[in-house]
Amino acid sequence: FRSHRLRRLHRKLVHVDRRIAFVGGINVIDDMNTPGQKPPRLDFAVSVEGPLLPLIAQTMQRVWALVQLVQLGTSQLPLFPERGHAERVGTQTAKFVIRDNLRHRRDIEQAYLAAIRRAKREIVIANSYFFPGITFRRALADATARGVVVTLILQAKVEYVLLHFASRAMYGQLLDAGVIIQEYHKSMLHAKVAVIDDRWATVGSSNIDPYSLLMAREANVFVRDRGFAGELKHALADMVKAGARPVAPQHWKSRSRLYKAAIWVAYGIVRLAMGFLGYGGNEWFPRRR
Repeated sequence: FRSHRLRRLHRKLVHVDRRIAFVGGINVIDDMNTPGQKPPRLDFAVSVEGPLLPLIAQTMQRVWALVQLVQLGTSQLPLFPERGHAERVGTQTAKFVIRDNLRHRRDIEQAYLAAIRRAKREIVIANSYFFPGITFRRALADATARGVVVTLILQAKVEYVLLHFASRAMYGQLLDAGVIIQEYHKSMLHAKVAVIDDRWATVGSSNIDPYSLLMAREANVFVRDRGFAGELKHALADMVKAGARPVAPQHWKSRSRLYKAAIWVAYGIVRLAMGFLGYGGNEWFPRRR
């Protein structure tokens, strides 16, 4: 087993003639083919025009060149392509942010944290694989402490058993802090989006877990625009209304000892595996209290 296999290309990017691009969490697969689960997957992507296009195209070309160099020993494309230029379209302010294992290791996480720390009224995060580090969890708890309504829309379906149960080990801490947790059960949730204060939003490929934030190549678009944020928030509200159930704090505390033991065993295994790969430490795996 080689740990570099986990440093996967997880971005979901398309650009067409540098005229339009698509950024999000949608894989090029048959979303109706979900063995053992009810289709389709619920996911999001955003179409992009304007000044972000050259950067998206440059990012994709660079990865293509790297793959050619690794696989073939040579590349027909330059490793450091020119970015180019595109005229502004519309009035929205947006930023294309990537995560890699060199200069941009924490860019997506830092963008999330900066927005969470500035939040004044509401934070809504929909994320299919949610296993945040302690800094992220503290930022959410601090937000609720200053009166911000924090809602997490998380996966109810079991896809990866170990991660599913390990992530539940964090529910108690989050619920005690006043975070609202909605579990989406209608179909498979694959979304990686967020809306803050009706004016900040993100859509992309990055989960909030150690695989996305510490290992994988990811790409998100961050947008400051009330219209865009409002449309996404409305879609999330419809999603919750149609197929989510709240996790009641009292009900969670009354879970059986066997269930609680199972989630902490899963948590311990994930912690051990991440430590073995060199990604452990108190940031992601604080001691149980």
